Amino acid sequence: MNRPDNVINRILDRLSERLPEGMGELGQDIQHSVSSTLQESFAKMELVTRDEFEVQKKVLLRTRERLEALEQTLSAIENQITASQPQKK
Repeated sequence: MNRPDNVINRILDRLSERLPEGMGELGQDIQHSVSSTLQESFAKMELVTRDEFEVQKKVLLRTRERLEALEQTLSAIENQITASQPQKK
């Protein structure tokens, strides 16, 4: 599961690997700034996890199936009503 926090941690790990050794507080400040910026950006994007997406996908599929079943039922009822009405000449 790629939660935004996991992505941020991976980015920060890569950043710390590329920063020169001995940066001390400056390196920590950079990591903190990058982390804050990424968290704000991800919050604005309103991201969802893959698990949440899959659950919503299943809900949508079930809803679509129910809608199709209701449409078929309605069509059958309409056909019954049409068939039971006397023919006008």
